[in-house]
Parts: sequence; structure tokens; C-alpha cells
Amino acid sequence: MKDCGTILIVDSDDASRLTAVQAAVRLGYDARPTPTGDELIERLGPDRPILAIVEVELPGAANGLEVMRQLHESFDGDLPVILVSASQTDAFDRMAGLMLGADDYLSKPLDAGELLARVKRSLRRTAPKANGNGHGHAQDENTAGLSPREREILGLLAEGRTQGQIAGELVISSKTVATHIQHILAKLGVHTRAQAVAFAFRRGLVEPDVRAHGLALLVDG
Repeated sequence: MKDCGTILIVDSDDASRLTAVQAAVRLGYDARPTPTGDELIERLGPDRPILAIVEVELPGAANGLEVMRQLHESFDGDLPVILVSASQTDAFDRMAGLMLGADDYLSKPLDAGELLARVKRSLRRTAPKANGNGHGHAQDENTAGLSPREREILGLLAEGRTQGQIAGELVISSKTVATHIQHILAKLGVHTRAQAVAFAFRRGLVEPDVRAHGLALLVDG
């Protein structure tokens, strides 16, 4: 059994919390379960966890989004957080969670196999990865790997443009836009456009005014 760090688990539901603990232990990590966000924040120390699994609908003053904000503030915004929810599970809710900084978003009841796969994917995406000089991070390499055209398309996605609108603005075919988007997803190590946009916001790949516009689209619906 390896000892690679701690996974924080903040979930008020006993069954979901146990599923998350079992996933962490199965992967060889120390599980630190907590039923409320208030308790987690109160006990949060300087030791950096490797990942957090956080319920959106946490009781008390600190709901899941507030807990995620506190974790990012405490650990320089780089801590991967997987949000889980029993009620806020439609596309708007998931998109909002990802744009606010979640690394992934899962619906309850949690499937043990899916959770295990998502945790592994988040850890793999954020783990240090050696470059030619023997150092570096996968996230940095992924960011640097985007071509100018791919960055441009990612920025337009962040503005809320559709595939057809991007094709019209750049005077290229919709099929070409789709190919670029697939390349972007592969290079960023994500699986959906929403996750790509969330990554762009977190890593500063879009301008501040574009970020504000993207968040406004979520608020205005």
C-alpha cells in the first residue's frame, strides 16, 4: 500500500462518505472524512491534501461551493476538487461548478467504480510530470501545448460561442472547429467543453473581461 497523501472528503451523507473513503483507501491514500464544511474549515491545517471530494449541499454556513473556495484560497487554487450533488445535477449546475473551479462534478448516488475512475483521472491530470529537464508539471505542459488557433477557439468557447458561431467568425468549417476542439480537450486532459472552459478560467488562458462575461452567462442563464 502506498502513502501518497490525504484526500479530504466532505459529505453529510453517510453512504456517500463511505463510498468516497473506500475509493481513497483503495488507491492507497489517507482518507479524512468530515460531515460538514464548517467542521472541515475549522480543522483545516497547513498540510496540503492531494484532492478533495465535496458535497454541494453541505449543511451549515459553509456549503460545498464555499468549502471549495476556502480550499482553493488555502492551497493556491491548485487543489483538485470533485463536487458531488444529489439535487443540483442538471447541465447548468455542473457548468457552474466547473467554472467556479471544480475539477469534476458527479451526481449522487455515487457509483463506486465511476468515483474511483474520476479520482484517478483528476490525480493523473494534476500530478507532476517530468519534462526533458526532469521537472515540470502536466498542467503547465498542457497549457503550453495549445496552438494559437486552439487558444483562440478556447477563448471563443469561454465567451459562450457555439461551434457554428466559431466557424462563422473564423471563416472555417464547423468540422474543422470540431477537430480543433477535440485537440484542445486532449491537450488539456479533459473530456468536455465545460471542463475545458473551466480549465481556461483557472489557468488564465482567457482575458479577465472574457472570464467576467462567461460567468455572467451562467448567472443570466
